[in-house]
Amino acid sequence: MARRIEVTGAGGVRLAAWEFAEPPKEEAGPGVLLLHGLMGRAAHWAPTVRGLAGRHRAVALDQRGHGQSAQPPEAACTREAYVEDAEAALEQLALAPAVLVGHAMGALTAWQLAARRPDLVRGLVICDMRASALGAASQAEWADWFRSWPLPFPTLADVRRWFAEDDPRLERPDPARGAFYAEVMHESADGWRPLFDPDRMLRTRETWVHDAHWDELTQVRCPALVVRGLDGELGRAEAQEMVRVLPEGRYAEIPDAGHVPHYDQPAAWQGVLDRFLGELETS
Repeated sequence: MARRIEVTGAGGVRLAAWEFAEPPKEEAGPGVLLLHGLMGRAAHWAPTVRGLAGRHRAVALDQRGHGQSAQPPEAACTREAYVEDAEAALEQLALAPAVLVGHAMGALTAWQLAARRPDLVRGLVICDMRASALGAASQAEWADWFRSWPLPFPTLADVRRWFAEDDPRLERPDPARGAFYAEVMHESADGWRPLFDPDRMLRTRETWVHDAHWDELTQVRCPALVVRGLDGELGRAEAQEMVRVLPEGRYAEIPDAGHVPHYDQPAAWQGVLDRFLGELETS
């Protein structure tokens, strides 16, 4: 099943939240809100949601400018707006106090909300997101990368192949990456194009890429798990420092996984998540 739930975000922006499995019928563990990363969509979490269905009501949110949520003006894609959207989702979906599971940008949103509204957040999972400032050079690299996309892609198979094999940023073939990006494309009159506006994605990234976010981590009072793929963007030293500054920080790493562990190694990812949720329920 896939059930869409309408959520009203900051400034009245229409957001789509998704349940990909029937919620438990009996008393169960805490609710879970899953937040995808930049360019992602709620559907990226569908297998994770189904893996949680026996014990948790889990809902994935299409964040503003992504998936089937509204495409607001670029000026409305602020850090504040993303955090307020997640806050609104928790309240309108009656999930709180919930566990927030965030990947990349979604993880930043999750820990900023946990710092701001501890009453809404029972636990936090940070997946492959850095706390350090990435800076102007990183932003310029992303702009160049977007320009390198050979849009439109003639077929969905071409999408998978380019992101899994032909993208010059790749060091080696990565089929899971191809599958990940295939899910954020749609067929238009001239071929396959992203569901999102690349310029809006750059503007969204601009709002956090120049800043460090260590202080907000120190304000997270709930148990928090930092997860990294061994070949991801978050290095081990930085991940362990994030765990150190989190008042209740914990650490897990997933071998043979890159930036998207839930695609690269879904069984290992699910195991890490299940263990953390089990610890929360018994603590």
